[in-house]
Amino acid sequence: MIIKNAEFIKSAADKSGFMSFDKPVIAVCGRSNVGKSSFINMLSNRKKLARTSREPGRTRLVNYFDFGEFVLADLPGYGFAQVSKGEKIKWARTIESFFASRQHIDHAFLLLDLRREPNADDIDFINYLNHFIIPFTIICTKSDKFAKTRIKPAVKAIADRLALGEDNLIAVSNESSYGKEKVLMRLDKIMEAYAISNEVSLEDDSQEESEGEDE
Repeated sequence: MIIKNAEFIKSAADKSGFMSFDKPVIAVCGRSNVGKSSFINMLSNRKKLARTSREPGRTRLVNYFDFGEFVLADLPGYGFAQVSKGEKIKWARTIESFFASRQHIDHAFLLLDLRREPNADDIDFINYLNHFIIPFTIICTKSDKFAKTRIKPAVKAIADRLALGEDNLIAVSNESSYGKEKVLMRLDKIMEAYAISNEVSLEDDSQEESEGEDE
């Protein structure tokens, strides 16, 4: 896949603003300060497409970005302690209502810091994705903090902790673009799955129409 252009579309504070598209929508999720905005900028080849901040917890809305063949939806980060309980509940409700409307999401990129062991919030989020039957890929950020020979063992350690296959984890560096090609290859597979799903849906609709005519 070659990403030629990417543009910000809009922000949504709640389900009344959630958008549907005639192309795949991929959610970008993760704990606060894991590098979601930097990851989006790395994919888009633009330094300031998504706003980055050194202060965790700045993304409080669902931000949509059009990448041509697909849409990225940047979700509020979870697990940031230095916000009020009411604010945490508000973010959680935004995320829950987003995933509960299955038509809004085709895949999820769950970002984890390669330097840190997955915590209870990360595991709960994976269980959440499994509950809503949403396919996902783990994106391990901050890989530039490791020597190249140590990246694969670090990925394996996270895969083992989460009981996932290593092929479902991709290590990346938002600084050096390490792993970007693997992410693009995964995006190709997501596009293929979306196309197959649409073909099946069209065939089912056509069959229902034919059965209705026979009656």
